[in-house]
Amino acid sequence: METREILDDVMAFASILAVFVLALVQLFKNSINISRNAVPIIGLLIGLFIGAAAYPFTDLDIVLRLWAGGLAGLSATGLFELAFKDRPGTTKE
Repeated sequence: METREILDDVMAFASILAVFVLALVQLFKNSINISRNAVPIIGLLIGLFIGAAAYPFTDLDIVLRLWAGGLAGLSATGLFELAFKDRPGTTKE
């Protein structure tokens, strides 16, 4: 498989996973009182878990599924906001 095709598959899979990761991150944020700065880390971990657990739905290798899950987790939580905005406080106020 060509590198471009692999990257296209990873990005397509990450786009699909992002919906599920976003839902789980929102559920986690609304259920547990955590620091807002910890939410992207939680999103990354959830994304990695969902990516690894999605083996029946794709023929991608585990490393590629983990990349897709990591990308989905970071995009679902808004990495841009983490890098450029100070977000003090907790999720349940």
